Parts: sequence; structure tokens; C-alpha cells
Amino acid sequence: MAQKKRGPSLTHQERILSLREDGGLRIALVADTHSDPHPKSMHFIAACKPDVIFHAGDIGDLAVLDQLAKIAPVIAVRGNIDERLTEVPDAITMDLRAHGEVTESVMKILLMHIAVYGPKIRADAALLARQGGATLILCGHSHVPFLGKDRGLVVFNPGSIGPRRFLLPIVFGLIEIKDGKMTMEHRSCETGERWHP
Repeated sequence: MAQKKRGPSLTHQERILSLREDGGLRIALVADTHSDPHPKSMHFIAACKPDVIFHAGDIGDLAVLDQLAKIAPVIAVRGNIDERLTEVPDAITMDLRAHGEVTESVMKILLMHIAVYGPKIRADAALLARQGGATLILCGHSHVPFLGKDRGLVVFNPGSIGPRRFLLPIVFGLIEIKDGKMTMEHRSCETGERWHP
């Protein structure tokens, strides 16, 4: 696992993540827990039976990661409120590979906290994605659930499972890789149902 420094304080790790033997993978994507995830969030995330959980930052209390780790392995990055969490990197490029000892990359995903400005991918996020060969950026920060494409990259923000901000929904993301295809959706932390804007 390589660790890189980008700028004065940005730590960037590269990790390999293996798909299941059947070539599939289910990822629960959460962000912006702010130490206080919605009381039903763990139940509904567990009901999705994820293989892995990604946390896109603004974790708050690290006990949140311990709660999530009871469901599935957790990969997390720091958010802007997490500056004291020096053991958590700012960005991670995940190299998804087929199950087996020596396999080629299926795709690369960049996980970071702040990647968009409105519906547009920030230049620094696009640059980091391209440098690592990522085609998908997973992020948080805005609390606004979002799925879009910009600069030739796909970006997915799961929204927030933490305290409600304004009238925004309390939601998480679900990413499914199956039969060589990827689907992404938002799920409500209040009902467990698929959430649509």
C-alpha cells in the first residue's frame, strides 16, 4: 500500500480491493456522519449486506467506524472536520481486481471528501482521479445526494447519514457490481427504501 503526499497536508493512499469469486461486489457508501449517524442507518446498511463500506469523510467520532465495522470492513477518508484523525488518509484510490492472486485491474475508484462544486467536479479532484487512473469519484461534504458525470468522470455523493441539514434527506449510497455492470442508487435511512430526488 503506497502512501503519497499531495501538497502540504493531503495524504493519498492506493489500495487493491478484490471482487468476490463470482465477480461481484456490493459497496455501501456513507458520508458526513458527524459523530451522530441516524438511529436506523446501521440497520438499513446491514440489510443491504455490503461486502465493504466506504466512508467519504466528516466522520467525527471514530466510534462511528467501529459501528460500521460490525457490518462489513470499512475504508474511510478524512473530511474537513476530521483534521485530528491523522491515521485516516485524505484520499484513497481503490484498484478493483478480479478474485485471484495475479489479476488485472477491473476499474479504479477515487474516494475523497470534497470533490464537487455544485454539479461540477473540482479541478483538483479530477486531476487526482486521472493521475490514479480512476473513472469514478466517491465523495461527501455537501450532504446533497448526487450522481452525475463531468470532465469525463462519474461522481457519486451518497448524501449524509448524520444530522439533517436544512431539508435534505438522510441517505446512503449503494453500489453494486454484478455481471460486469455497475449500478448506483441512494437508500433512505428512515425507510430503507430506494430514494429518488
